[in-house]
Amino acid sequence: MSMYRQFWLALFTSMLLAFGGSLIASLLSARAYLESQLSIKNADNASALALSLSLSNPEPATIELTTTALFDSGHYELIRVVDPEGNQIVERVGVVDDRDAPQWFMRWLPIHATPGQAKINNEVQQVGTVTVVSHNHFAYAMLWGSVWPTIAAMTFACLVGGSLGAIILGRLKAPLQAVIDQATAITERRFVTIDEPAVPELKHLALAMNATIRRLRTMFQDEAARLETLRREANFDPLTGLANRNHFMARLRQALDAEDAGEGTLLLIRLADLAGVNRRLGRDTTDEFLRCAGEVIAECPAVGSQGLAARLNGADFAILLTGESDAQATASGLLAALIEAGRPFVNDRAVAWIAIGRFGQGTDIAALLARVDRALATAEVEGGNSIYEAVVDVASPLPRNADQWSQVITRALDGQGLRLGSFPVLDTCGRLSHRESPLRLLTTENGEWLTAGSFLPIAERLKLTPALDLAAVTLGLQDLRSEPELAGLAINISASSVANASFRERLLHLLGVHAEESSRLWLEISESGALRHLAAFRELCLALRASNCRIGLEHFGHQFSQIGVLHDLGLDYLKVDASFVRGIDSNRGNAAFLKGLTGIAHSIGLQVLAEGVATEQEWLILMELGFDGATGPAISVLAAKANHV
Repeated sequence: MSMYRQFWLALFTSMLLAFGGSLIASLLSARAYLESQLSIKNADNASALALSLSLSNPEPATIELTTTALFDSGHYELIRVVDPEGNQIVERVGVVDDRDAPQWFMRWLPIHATPGQAKINNEVQQVGTVTVVSHNHFAYAMLWGSVWPTIAAMTFACLVGGSLGAIILGRLKAPLQAVIDQATAITERRFVTIDEPAVPELKHLALAMNATIRRLRTMFQDEAARLETLRREANFDPLTGLANRNHFMARLRQALDAEDAGEGTLLLIRLADLAGVNRRLGRDTTDEFLRCAGEVIAECPAVGSQGLAARLNGADFAILLTGESDAQATASGLLAALIEAGRPFVNDRAVAWIAIGRFGQGTDIAALLARVDRALATAEVEGGNSIYEAVVDVASPLPRNADQWSQVITRALDGQGLRLGSFPVLDTCGRLSHRESPLRLLTTENGEWLTAGSFLPIAERLKLTPALDLAAVTLGLQDLRSEPELAGLAINISASSVANASFRERLLHLLGVHAEESSRLWLEISESGALRHLAAFRELCLALRASNCRIGLEHFGHQFSQIGVLHDLGLDYLKVDASFVRGIDSNRGNAAFLKGLTGIAHSIGLQVLAEGVATEQEWLILMELGFDGATGPAISVLAAKANHV
């Protein structure tokens, strides 16, 4: 029973007891008073009758006439006169048929008055004894009549007391509910502070809770800052602040192999005659030249939050652009900025050469690098500041324009053109944690099933991702219903869908309709997308608490410095990006970063999973680092051996 119900029960019980006790005490007091008054009346009337008879001739006939006259007044229940030997001289007994109070009331609350007695004397001797008992029906009528005013007064007092109790409880309920919500939020891995209530006891509790949460946040932020330093030391060039070669190559592999990877562009930039600059100007000036070039490349608008700029070696830089982009315009703007920044260092010589290479999902990384490297060599041979694009003439079976894509996606949504893929995620014991199920789209009736990276970028432009994501969730719920033994199924949601209020409303309704399956559903959004639409994502996370589904971030780690803003989302898990996992067995810096990441995540109740595990050795190292599970090519092989797929 809730505390509020207990409070009301206690208040109601105490008021009922007070009401009943007061009513009974009032009635008993009134009865005692009436009994006393009746006893006095009996005594007075008996004395008056005896005196009247004593002053007259106390003959039996006179006694009978006087007694009868008095009895006929109707106020007496009994008048009896007996002689000194006890013989009855006269007796009058009255019966009242019309009662002013119910029988049960008179039976439960009887009125017993003391009969009045007096001696009748003549001049020489005692003539007899008179006994008078007054009727008590008047007392009962008065007592019964006092019940209802008493009940009305008590009821009014109870209503006033209940109203005051409601007001007091209302004042207590809001701050108490705030404290309860704060404690509930902690159990949901949301660390929020509340305003201090005015109630002293609750104020002390809120102060203690807020202080604890602030300490947790401080510890969380300090550890996050330390891990961010480790991440940058392991993955970024100390001179320019750009990504180093190892990190860039891992990101490039992910862009080529990931399930949700689409088209992209690789730019290779080489600073011209860096060795000559070093000979002429010295190492310090050369380092300054490299820093200036790094700043220009890092500030390239096309990089944004989705791209990556890196320094590969001494004079070579690279930019990875995901999605469709105007590579020629980007390269031209970048070259102009490099020429301007490098003019003080090169004395009107060439500053840089840029090569452009486009790629799609599944492109061989060695072939891509060789192709773009040849283009860079061609640009270098041409002399001067130049740009050269490596063109690959490959006929694509995909739709060529937005109208064709719109028709294909709409047809897939209306028909049977969508399905889910299947990739196992294993825990550290080799059990199936859940199944990743990315969306697939059929281009034509007998065509191929496209991966998400092939059609989601164009669907974003066409504003069709909310419909696709709802379709994916629907398919996932159907799979969960048809496979009750399946531990869980993960569906990726696009950031643009999360930002759509209509999508959030429809998603919550869909999960409410399929409440039983929803508890085994895992919903995930990319780290960059969650941070880009943080307010909408927070609203969705809070709303999803009622559905009991799990929610997490995928491709996590690249914006780790902003992890502090995720403290109140109530996330269930993190999936660390494959670029941090690849080669973890030989990358001590990333290993230290990931070990700290798992520690800080576990401290607030989050699961940590790894993406893109390519070798069994990587998986063994990840288990040592504290990961709870993983997915990737090596995990699929292990799952197949264990019959999990």
